[in-house]
Amino acid sequence: MMCGMKGKKGTLVIRGLILWVLLTNIMLVLYCLTNVTQVKIRGSQEDTCALSMVKLLKQNVTTPAQSTKSQSEECSPTVDIMFMKTHKTASSTLLNILFRFGEKHNLKFAFPAGRNDFFYPSPFQCSQVKDYRPGDCFNIVCNHMRFDHQEVAKLLPQDAVYITILRDPVALFESSFHYYHRAVPLTWRINGKDKLAEFLNSPQTYYSPDAFNSFYLKNLLFFDFGFDNNLEADDPRVMRHIHYLSKHFDLVLISEYFEESLILLKDTLCWTMEDILFFKLNARRSSSVSRLTPELRAKALQWNGADWRLYLHFNATLWARVEAYGRERMKQEVNELRRRNAEMEAICIEDEGAVEARKIQNRRFLPWQPVGESSILGYNMKKNTDPKYRTICEKMLTPEIQYLSDLGVSLWLTRLWGWLKDAVFIV
Repeated sequence: MMCGMKGKKGTLVIRGLILWVLLTNIMLVLYCLTNVTQVKIRGSQEDTCALSMVKLLKQNVTTPAQSTKSQSEECSPTVDIMFMKTHKTASSTLLNILFRFGEKHNLKFAFPAGRNDFFYPSPFQCSQVKDYRPGDCFNIVCNHMRFDHQEVAKLLPQDAVYITILRDPVALFESSFHYYHRAVPLTWRINGKDKLAEFLNSPQTYYSPDAFNSFYLKNLLFFDFGFDNNLEADDPRVMRHIHYLSKHFDLVLISEYFEESLILLKDTLCWTMEDILFFKLNARRSSSVSRLTPELRAKALQWNGADWRLYLHFNATLWARVEAYGRERMKQEVNELRRRNAEMEAICIEDEGAVEARKIQNRRFLPWQPVGESSILGYNMKKNTDPKYRTICEKMLTPEIQYLSDLGVSLWLTRLWGWLKDAVFIV
């Protein structure tokens, strides 16, 4: 009987591997087919966002409510924004804020075609934007991409505000390792219960810079920004790249200080408190998070040294801006943001708060899950929500994939991938 059970388990594993190989090949073929179109378009005339298009764009925008940067200074709300969406940094929560603002004010988004990212991990090209034609202008660019400032700048008015978000590289590495490990073949041969610790104790044993999806395992932030993620921390190019980002980004948020970052964002964009209200989206259940020892944390920092220097630089710039904003004023604003968020939580969310995927009653609020597991939490909306709050509650609780669909984005490739990955691990 024991042999029969082992034989059955082995058969299931083999079937799973066959399906996985088939899935991967199908996705690669589809990727190549869609990329052919991108290359052909890119070969045509290239142009930047034309002034005449900017004027036409502004005619269709509803006027946002005015805010004030200080008690004596009025400002006009910013509607032209580039958000460089980094991985595993609370960027999905910030994306929801941008979706709501853009939808509310009839802003024009630059969206991908058929999927939720701009052909990541390929470098961004304007031709990856759905229905793009040279000279087209957009208000907001915000989906995952591998950043290329020269290409992105062609889509936006010259006075667009560039923002992004960073996270402590140790926490980011831990999150990325667990979230993507089934999509990174390099990790499949790591033995033991604690694969993360095994990897950090001897990363060079398992890592190869040219391997499929290896970028998820080293300096992922540097990779997202379009740089070489295999640079060592003391390489002079690291600081050159950091200064390059300082030149092009108007505000870099820090996920560990998300509320303070949002207050600075509100101030930078001249938005209102209502514009930045949020629920934490795409959070993992706590039991899936590895608690690293000080020794392993040090090894993770050394392994992700370029990201660590990037984080240190922009964490310092964030707190310099907090000082300029005023510590006491910041404290008051953060408290007000927390109060308003708590109000919305009481209005919108069932009492248990964030719940595991299997407990989410409405699939509209079910977040995308990593391959082979359901570790990402979501919410249940109160059934008796006050009708005047129902729409805003729904929007604040809607995950990225569902919100993109609401905004009219075709996600056939993303949905096909989701169906295939789930089919493989249901076997």
